[in-house]
Amino acid sequence: MRLLLAEDDTMIGQGLRDSLRKEEFSVDWVQDGKAVLLSLETNPYSLVLLDLGLPKLDGMDVLQQLRKKNLDVAVIIITARDGLPERLAGLNLGADDYLVKPFATEELIARIRTISRRLAGRTQNDISVGRLRLDPIRHELWVNDEPINVSAREFKLLHELMIEPGRVISREQLEDRLYGWGEEIASNAIEVYISHLRKKIGAEVIQTIRGVGYRIGSTL
Repeated sequence: MRLLLAEDDTMIGQGLRDSLRKEEFSVDWVQDGKAVLLSLETNPYSLVLLDLGLPKLDGMDVLQQLRKKNLDVAVIIITARDGLPERLAGLNLGADDYLVKPFATEELIARIRTISRRLAGRTQNDISVGRLRLDPIRHELWVNDEPINVSAREFKLLHELMIEPGRVISREQLEDRLYGWGEEIASNAIEVYISHLRKKIGAEVIQTIRGVGYRIGSTL
């Protein structure tokens, strides 16, 4: 799940970004309202953590604009504004949740996962391609109905390939979907994950298209 964190306080922003990355979320961090809208126009995000007191464009204005544009992204407002009018305004403008600072990071993570389950409930939970079956909510994978243990990043990579079987996805695209801005990425990270997956689910499942990228067959 790729998140966009909009927080202008450097200490809070760094702390949240690092805590969420430890939970295997991909997190990009911006510090003003205009950067939020630009990021949403150029990158795919599942959820925005939106502070209201942002420079250049207030968080409420950001929320209003992204809903007017019908951008399909969930929003959790994170703010020190604890008055009932502000809460009602944020929820009425289309926020999915409203969390008042200071809050425990564990509570924020729980709310993110609740929204993730809700979003996934709008679509088919399990994804099946041939003998592979993947549940993105429970983070479970089966091959021929036998459960397979994979790491969080291996799971996310396989999920990206299984969403559109047959489509070739480049290494750069996979890095973009698995990592947030500024995260250190080893030059061969994707190749290592794919090598591990091939050992666990079968060498023939993930195909390398030389000079282009990787794909998973539509039938296996």
